[in-house]
Amino acid sequence: MAEKELGVLVHGAGVVSTQHIQAFNKNPHTRIAAISSRKLASCRARAEEAGLRDVSFYDDYEKALRHEGVDIVSVCTPQHVHAENTIAAAEAGKHIVIEKPVANSLNELRMMRDAVRKAGVKTVVSFVLRWNPLFETIKAMIADDALGRVYYVETDYEHNIGSAWTGYQDTRTKTGGVSSMLIGGCHAVDAARWFAAPGRYETADVTEVFAYSGGWRKGSNVEFNYIINEFRRIENPLEYDGLEVFIMKFDNGTVSKVSVNNDCVMPYKFPIKIFGNRGTIRDNRIWSHKFPGQKDWVELPTILPDSASVEHHPFQGEMDHFVQCILEDRESHCNLEDAVNTHEIIFAAQRCYQTHQPVKLPLSQAFSL
Repeated sequence: MAEKELGVLVHGAGVVSTQHIQAFNKNPHTRIAAISSRKLASCRARAEEAGLRDVSFYDDYEKALRHEGVDIVSVCTPQHVHAENTIAAAEAGKHIVIEKPVANSLNELRMMRDAVRKAGVKTVVSFVLRWNPLFETIKAMIADDALGRVYYVETDYEHNIGSAWTGYQDTRTKTGGVSSMLIGGCHAVDAARWFAAPGRYETADVTEVFAYSGGWRKGSNVEFNYIINEFRRIENPLEYDGLEVFIMKFDNGTVSKVSVNNDCVMPYKFPIKIFGNRGTIRDNRIWSHKFPGQKDWVELPTILPDSASVEHHPFQGEMDHFVQCILEDRESHCNLEDAVNTHEIIFAAQRCYQTHQPVKLPLSQAFSL
């Protein structure tokens, strides 16, 4: 008996939606049934770019959710509406791909989680770097004991996000973006959790966080554009610090330093350092007890997370994984339940900036900023 073909509604027609559409279009078990956005012209443009036919377009999300044959909703809208979009999709009984960050507040995060639990639908959060070839190789080597017990992890998201980015105006404000760590640095937080756990598809939960913030771009009318290697003036500066540094303690005893640096004068980088009691990884170089007689670093010839371009990100691996989870009726290792800890860490840091004290996790129901 043939497996069911899953219909996909892509909600939001910005740049990242192009990669969601492409990935689902290539998966043999899915088809793009509909695209919805604030503008129908944007929906048509995405369909034409992908060469899609027999696709419906909507500028009304509620109507789109009622489109016949939709099984999966891919939420590609600006981050400040991810929560309401996800809750509506869950209430409609759809499986959901949620772009990161999933929520702008702890209250939104909890409402999303409750809605998904009640509906019993599957989710995956787009911490897409888990499917990057270097990430997959590192995780497999950790599971194979190449490093022994991991006791310290460093991950850094170094990306001078500026006004040239299409999402800048939506996220540069404290209300719309909340913090540098939330809008992009969350990839580094998720990576630290991923590498701190020994299992192949396991993450470690943070139990305590202390954070500092700083940098130079908050309130500044000057930014650096690394594409053209120039400083230039802008009218709408960031309303929050561009630099954040977290010190985190995990439930398994591992310690981590995670940072986001949106103020750096340099191209995008995602440095990785992982220390175990039997080996070390620095980006794509490894020193391990698995290599007797090793006299120099072993370099892994693989694809690094060295570009901010969405075309570089492994969305195909993420979507193929999620489709298989739905077909096999199992949860993703990167679902909303797992993403709660990543987002709580970031919200806890906001409290730390106020109190200058470490914050314990999980956050209590009474927690508020």
